[in-house]
Amino acid sequence: MSKIADFSGAELWVIKSTLRERYSRPVEPEPAEAELRLDPHSTELVVCPSVYWEQRGARFIVTKTGDGRYRCQFFYSVREQYGTGIEEYNDIGECITALLQVQADHERSRPGR
Repeated sequence: MSKIADFSGAELWVIKSTLRERYSRPVEPEPAEAELRLDPHSTELVVCPSVYWEQRGARFIVTKTGDGRYRCQFFYSVREQYGTGIEEYNDIGECITALLQVQADHERSRPGR
């Protein structure tokens, strides 16, 4: 399998712009890598470019799984990990927006918040 290209400047611009709009200030996501099983019928792990950030007690990761394909999740701890309910997105804007919305909804319903 070929190497997955890093996030493009346009993809990073969408991510940063959406984060700035959500948090009313600039948030700089950190580059990262994740090993994912892209084919559910294979045990092969593929190194995928990712971006990571932390805000308001939550940690977020968006992973690029191919050209125009993205996965995302947020978590508070190893035991508290959440996704959006959609396995993979084909639009980075939809991916980030859904991730932030699900986390905001979860934050409002989370005990002790």
